[in-house]
Amino acid sequence: QVQLVESGGGLVQAGGSLRLSCAASGRTFSTYAMGWFRQAPGKERDFVAAIRWNSGTTSYAGPVKGRFTISKNNANNTVYLQMNSLKLEDTAVYYCAEDRTRSGRRSYEWEYWGQGTQVTVSS
Repeated sequence: QVQLVESGGGLVQAGGSLRLSCAASGRTFSTYAMGWFRQAPGKERDFVAAIRWNSGTTSYAGPVKGRFTISKNNANNTVYLQMNSLKLEDTAVYYCAEDRTRSGRRSYEWEYWGQGTQVTVSS
């Protein structure tokens, strides 16, 4: 079992920045990848970014590439999402995810999830 706890969400003006954190505990020694997804009201849960735990290889969704950066700290089993140049359409609940075997772009490919943190971008 893996427990994921997100933090860092909040209200920010368009053009501003936020940094999300996700702390993992439990069976973290076999993590293959960690990622971030987001879900706006009435919409599906969409892939945002992912990072492979050992290699550090990253991947991003098109709408956030160049604005968001995913990073990790292996020592404290934490993954971060630095979000810059935020736009109104970035408003969503952001979820952290972990998987032991793959790093996919579909939510059903991920095994463990955090409870989510709200990010609201205002004009």
